[in-house]
Amino acid sequence: MADKVLMKGNEAIAEAAIVAGCRHYFGYPITPQTEIAAYMAKRMPKIGGTFLQAESEIAAINMVYGVASTGKRVMTSSSSPGISLKGEGLSYLAGADLPSLVVNVQRGGPGLGGIQPSQSDYFQATKAGGHGDFRMIVLAPASVQEMADLTVKGFELADKYRMTSMILADGTMGQMMEPVSLDLAVNPPIEKPWATTGTKMEREHNIVNSLFLVPEELEKSNFERYDRYKYIEENECMWEEYLMDDAEICIAAFGIAARVSKNAINEARKQGIKVGLIRPITLWPFPNAPFKKAADKVSQIISVELSMGQMIDDVRLASECKVPVTLSNRAGGMIPSPEQVLDAIKEAAKGGAK
Repeated sequence: MADKVLMKGNEAIAEAAIVAGCRHYFGYPITPQTEIAAYMAKRMPKIGGTFLQAESEIAAINMVYGVASTGKRVMTSSSSPGISLKGEGLSYLAGADLPSLVVNVQRGGPGLGGIQPSQSDYFQATKAGGHGDFRMIVLAPASVQEMADLTVKGFELADKYRMTSMILADGTMGQMMEPVSLDLAVNPPIEKPWATTGTKMEREHNIVNSLFLVPEELEKSNFERYDRYKYIEENECMWEEYLMDDAEICIAAFGIAARVSKNAINEARKQGIKVGLIRPITLWPFPNAPFKKAADKVSQIISVELSMGQMIDDVRLASECKVPVTLSNRAGGMIPSPEQVLDAIKEAAKGGAK
């Protein structure tokens, strides 16, 4: 068994990126993700990599675009307002079909909000990362180990599908410390014949561009891209189920909300209430299948969130509105307590089993 080291979630992301072969990082400090940039500033020069603190978040994402066009693994990280500034660049990356990893360690909002943890960028990540028709793969870790594991997974999915992967973590995940194994399985890099690596007079020029002046060509590009997205939806969904075999009530939660919910579920079970958890790991593609299955046997689904209810509509759609879906939440940097979630479970239990 591999040795484990005690690390912050932000540090685990940074080291995992290095293990995955990332040698180019461009970013800008903003709480609560600044440790990623600080870690990269120390590590990258020692391993022959590039760390650059850009003059702005906008500059950083465009530097990512440049390196991504060469086929190299590259990443940036920020927190909520900084990701908004990167939005145009995220759309350009999608329009040029370039792989990259973007990390968002969320803080409370809107506006500057506060530096406490939140999950209020769910809409932004899964619905509207930038202008135009595009998607990003969105991965939601619930432990420091998953911060590392999903970083490697994010790079590999980005390369495989030529698109951006986003790690969407709440501030708690970035700041908490847990033992983590960095003995991470990394698959060999795939060939990237589209990359702008110089022709050496042996091939045609590769052109990286997101501009299509002929509308028929742009339409064709969008349709082709969405065919790829459909394949991802069918093959790359990830989720965890906890005590769902006999559950009569289902909790839907990700990140720190899922960890809080597990404590509430364990207590509810002691009190004789059959409740389980479905934790989406991919927020896009959203894991519809387990919620559709659960809706055939549970009486209610409770969405536990650190937002005003940004995931709840996806849960309702996935469950095909067969059962009520209610919200137990805190916002603005507050975290639901196990007692709050337990109260919501008890309230749902009053309605009886389906």
